[in-house]
Amino acid sequence: MNSSRTITHSAPSSVAATSIVSSRLAVETSGAGFTDITREVAKFLREVRAGEGAVTLFIRHTSASLTIQENADPTVLVDLKTALDRAAPEDGGWRHDTEGPDDMPAHIKTMLTATSLQVPVLDGEMALGTWQGIYLIEHRARPHRREIVLQFVGATR
Repeated sequence: MNSSRTITHSAPSSVAATSIVSSRLAVETSGAGFTDITREVAKFLREVRAGEGAVTLFIRHTSASLTIQENADPTVLVDLKTALDRAAPEDGGWRHDTEGPDDMPAHIKTMLTATSLQVPVLDGEMALGTWQGIYLIEHRARPHRREIVLQFVGATR
């Protein structure tokens, strides 16, 4: 079977990575769930006058994580939280419960998701798709203060 497809790509661009700029983003969560941090990352890129390069995000915790997900329909986030809760339920018979019954499930959920992300930056903007947003996922039931290290590597304007 031969299917006809059109594949195109833009002309390659090249920049010297002349800058490495870092910052810390503190996020107060309200308990388990998703917090959209896309605007804060975009603000960081504006503040550092990013041109072309990449932005890396790294969360400094073992019971919270990062993801890039759909930002249009909020039921996607509800379903994703349900899926994570099913994958690592509080009543799973876990031995590690030092900080409560949601402690070990939070570590498992972090392992299943990501502690760091890298997003290309083109002309000062993240090259996210139309329906993509960057989220901190809080896996613990109670509120926490979470810290994310942001780092832009590339050319500045």
